[in-house]
Amino acid sequence: MFERFTRGARATVKGAVAQAERVGAGSVTEEHLLLALLEQEGGRAAFAVTALGLHDRRASLDAAFAEARRRGGLTKADTDALAGIGIDLGAIVSRVEGAHGEGALDADRRGRRWWSGHRPFTPGAKTVLENALRVALGRGDRFIGEEHLLLALTAKPGVVADVLADHGATYTAVQRALYGSVADRGDGEGDAGQGRAQAG
Repeated sequence: MFERFTRGARATVKGAVAQAERVGAGSVTEEHLLLALLEQEGGRAAFAVTALGLHDRRASLDAAFAEARRRGGLTKADTDALAGIGIDLGAIVSRVEGAHGEGALDADRRGRRWWSGHRPFTPGAKTVLENALRVALGRGDRFIGEEHLLLALTAKPGVVADVLADHGATYTAVQRALYGSVADRGDGEGDAGQGRAQAG
């Protein structure tokens, strides 16, 4: 699969590893892939990221990810489901942090490595890479570029997709920023590409 990656997509993957190393994370996550994408310049994904205003809201993105890590990586859907059965996640986080310190539920905190070495990709990050291939195939592209990685990040349910959606970068919004309106494409793909990406 990696032989299909463009130079920019490969740089994004390497950048994600660097992001993980920078914060001492034991593995490379979807968040690291997104942060590496935000640092790319000159490609179609960089244009979409700028058009959607994500560069201007980097501090807000960072704060949203920090809050998600405090919740142990639970998504909004998880939080809402717990609230639906009477569990106040905010109260639980406060109690755990009161007993064990701030960030005690940070999912990657337990696996931190304080030395440089091989950092594996989490199952979620691997799924994003696989879904990028599905997105590319769904569009009829013979390559996997940063734009396919960006679409795959919005299509995989989880914290990254939640944070992006909260910042106006849903799958549909990203697709429009990348390729114009779906109707302009004329290939009938529409949201079918999204369905295939989510199916993986």
